[in-house]
Amino acid sequence: MKSPALRDALFGLVAFLVLAALPLLTTSSALIDFVIRCAALGLFATSLNLLVGYGGMVSFGHGLFFGMGAYSFGIIMQRTGMPIPLAILLTMAVAAMVALAVGAICVRLKEIYFAFVTLAFQMLVHSMIIAWVPVTGGDQGLRGGIPRPSFLGINLADQKQLYLFSAALLVLGLLAMRHIVSSPFGYTLRMVRDNPTRAGFLGVDVYRTRLTAFVLAGVFASLGGVVMSLFVSGAYPEFAFWTMSGEAVFIVMLGGTVAFLGPMVGTVLLLLLNDFVTRVAEHHGLVLGAVILLFALGLRKGLLDFVMDWREARRTRAQAGSAGKDKMAAADKMERVAT
Repeated sequence: MKSPALRDALFGLVAFLVLAALPLLTTSSALIDFVIRCAALGLFATSLNLLVGYGGMVSFGHGLFFGMGAYSFGIIMQRTGMPIPLAILLTMAVAAMVALAVGAICVRLKEIYFAFVTLAFQMLVHSMIIAWVPVTGGDQGLRGGIPRPSFLGINLADQKQLYLFSAALLVLGLLAMRHIVSSPFGYTLRMVRDNPTRAGFLGVDVYRTRLTAFVLAGVFASLGGVVMSLFVSGAYPEFAFWTMSGEAVFIVMLGGTVAFLGPMVGTVLLLLLNDFVTRVAEHHGLVLGAVILLFALGLRKGLLDFVMDWREARRTRAQAGSAGKDKMAAADKMERVAT
């Protein structure tokens, strides 16, 4: 297909149709809940990979925007009752403004300093959530549920319609991020990641490029927070705690940073492992950590990255073997001609 954007759009449509067909094949509510959680965490982890995989900026505080998305959306719906699509757009705008303010400070820093300053901002926001009880509910989270008024004939109080809405947000969010990393901006971001000094000599505004990526990542992370808040009908301080950022880092490590869909693969793996280990093991945190370390130390890269490298190596060996056979055939032909 000539147009990569059209190819991605068709792939996204097929993925949505497959997800939409799942409830028709099974009556399991657990599967529906699993996919909604995958949508929330998948958007969150993929947005982090905009920074880690494509920008070379490892953030330990990305959960700030996930929690902010959940709380902002919940508070907007509780206080205003505005239509859900408008509330989502307003939530993303709030996340963009906060990301712009935080990123303006953080992206000037390098490596470990960037990572820990983002973590400091996240813990600051988490402390504000705990302390601002009249608005956030403190350590009890937002109480009273999140209103879900119908819009365009869609009733998100129905779990199946919420499932389809979450699947649609996931596909649209992934398509938007895929377009970003495939755009000239995405290639500029990679250039800045690989050699910021050379990029600066070529006329690239390194600071602005990094800041733009930081803002975009924050916006898409907030969208994941919106999906999670709709799923649990609330928001809780854990959404903005440092462990939330650690979970996203684990997801990216499991799935891979090179392949665009690596974080989605990592999301599915982590949720499956977490659900399984929680059921069969008493100290599930210890077992889950051991499994993640096994993946990290055994493969030394994300699962999807490992698969892609294996396929590329196999293709290279096949091409080398074919070239060798062609050379042997040509040599035999020349020998026959000579005789």
